Amino acid sequence: MGLSIFLFDYRGYGKSQNIRPTEKGLYNDAYAAYDYLARIRKIRPERIVLFGRSLGASVAGELAAQRPAAALILESSFPSIETVAKVHYGGFPAHWFLGAEFRLVDRLPHLSLPKLIIHGDQDDIIPVELGRQVYDVAKPPKEWFGVPGANHNDTYAVGGIAYFRRLAEFIRKALVVY
Repeated sequence: MGLSIFLFDYRGYGKSQNIRPTEKGLYNDAYAAYDYLARIRKIRPERIVLFGRSLGASVAGELAAQRPAAALILESSFPSIETVAKVHYGGFPAHWFLGAEFRLVDRLPHLSLPKLIIHGDQDDIIPVELGRQVYDVAKPPKEWFGVPGANHNDTYAVGGIAYFRRLAEFIRKALVVY
């Protein structure tokens, strides 16, 4: 797609396995990654598109609330840990034990940047209804992209060319705005 991509491991994931992840810690990791791009690499905010999937969608939403960017892409996202617990644990307040809330639903109504929300319609970890809730609370401009037949971890594979075409169109449009 002619883009440069910057990926990093959150604490507790990938090569950062010896650090216990916390909600605040994951947010701090995202701030540090963004600040590296902006301060060290000198990339202007209007050239940065934030992308987060699953738990990372909540982190990307927090980052978008704290740092300027051209656009935000959320894939396989959920409104909050509490809503996921209601689906999987019948309303048991699992977020109390996790010590985390990841309330994406609180951030999206205030974010004016363009948003693309992607979700597989067969997601058995984060049901598509939760992704639709994320879309519904998001402030425009926003776009929904449902991927027919996709589960939680295969949206790009099942979506194939159409998935990557949609990403490219959204990003191109978001970057042209500036």
